[in-house]
Amino acid sequence: MDASVLLALRDPAGIPFYPVVFQALYVLTWALHAAFVLLALGSMGLSLYGSFTQTGNSSWKILTPHLIQTGKLSVSILIVLGVAPLLFTQVIYDPNWYVANTLSGMWVFIFIYTLLVGYTLYYWYYYANKAKEGGGKLIGTISFLVLVFAGILMHNFAVTSIMPNDWMQMYAPNGVVDNSGWTFNMDIPRLVFLVSLAIPVVGIFLQNYSRFLSTREDFSKEFISYTSTLGTKLGVVGLIISAITFVIWMLTIGYLMHPLTLVTILGVLILLYFTYKNNNSYVTTGILVVVALLISAIRELIRFDLMSGLGYNIYDYPVNLEIPSIVMFLLTFVIMGFIGVAYLLTMAWKVGKVQGVFDGTKDKAVTRLGNYTLYIMIIWMAIYFGWGMVTLFKNIL
Repeated sequence: MDASVLLALRDPAGIPFYPVVFQALYVLTWALHAAFVLLALGSMGLSLYGSFTQTGNSSWKILTPHLIQTGKLSVSILIVLGVAPLLFTQVIYDPNWYVANTLSGMWVFIFIYTLLVGYTLYYWYYYANKAKEGGGKLIGTISFLVLVFAGILMHNFAVTSIMPNDWMQMYAPNGVVDNSGWTFNMDIPRLVFLVSLAIPVVGIFLQNYSRFLSTREDFSKEFISYTSTLGTKLGVVGLIISAITFVIWMLTIGYLMHPLTLVTILGVLILLYFTYKNNNSYVTTGILVVVALLISAIRELIRFDLMSGLGYNIYDYPVNLEIPSIVMFLLTFVIMGFIGVAYLLTMAWKVGKVQGVFDGTKDKAVTRLGNYTLYIMIIWMAIYFGWGMVTLFKNIL
């Protein structure tokens, strides 16, 4: 692929801020998105196992509905968080993203409806299991497979986007233009590694789950011990599988001895130790976040090296500073986003710790955070629409 072609596909208006910032935000937001993708995958798969065993097992009778609920919430969160890395990708790697969407246009169309159908069926599974113990096994399995297929489609888009040397052959195989949009590519070692991460993620989640519920009197010590042990087993076995598949993936692309790869392997080994010991699952989760960021950084490193080798360096992207937009974005992300998330997390934490009904109006922290979130949202809407109206009339009058 000639560099001039790639450079011609860039946005002629440039980007509104320094490329390294968008690159860092991409690494961060992809890690957050991937965390909930893996949690959804792991909890949904484990809930299906529970649906077949919960009838004769008191522990799975409690755990299965909770796993289904976790999967349901995780899918909704991963969809929301999935927007950000796509936006940051198309800002600095617009040729990659738009070419991939063109070559796999039909698959992009199918992806949207696959996600819609899979999530709708998952709600069916949720209510079927809620109505009858162990109910909805078939529909749950179909929903799980449909959502897995949606993940494979997204994998196709990501892989196609980092194959610029093959784009012309995909577009016009043997010199004949193919505008069907059915281009499909897979990187099996990469896909197996990323999917395998769902096992340790759900395992560490169960460790947190048991630790969180250990202060509740309405959950038996036997149940707490069972879920904690199950989480440790899944975490340890899953990390070993993920480590092996990661090494295989790095070997196939020649990055095994790269410093970032070695740091990631070290991080996985540390995570494995803390998961096995299970002394404090919250600390283990913190290490898991670091490892997720390292994996996200490796994905970006692979793409950056590949594109730089073809003469497309994101750091050379023309920059036209647009300070007002950046300030608005950062204030939204940092102030409104952090306070809003803090409110939701605080509420969820206190609701889970209380046996019975939690009255948020009697809790000072929850009430204060809730009011702050409301006030900031009102101010944000006033600034957003006011700013938009001023800009609009300034340009048309």
